[in-house]
Amino acid sequence: MAGHGHDAIHFHPPKRWQVRTGQIMGAIMWFWVFYRAKQDGPVLLGWRHPWDHHGHGHGHGHAETHEHTHGATETSKSMLLVLMKMLDRLVFCR
Repeated sequence: MAGHGHDAIHFHPPKRWQVRTGQIMGAIMWFWVFYRAKQDGPVLLGWRHPWDHHGHGHGHGHAETHEHTHGATETSKSMLLVLMKMLDRLVFCR
């Protein structure tokens, strides 16, 4: 084999901008994943049907059967707060 007797592959350490870019892109990816989980998660988990439209106020006469849960909103807000703190630590090295 070529390489003059060196069996190991030597990788050079990444530059600082490459590390930061990777961290920022990873944070953006997780923001997107959690956003899509917030939008589509209940449908994927079977908690809601995709054809159920809540809160549009069409006046079909069955509004009393709709359940409104505010716990999911609080959970998504707390997840967003945690992600913002993580991004702040990654970008500003705090």
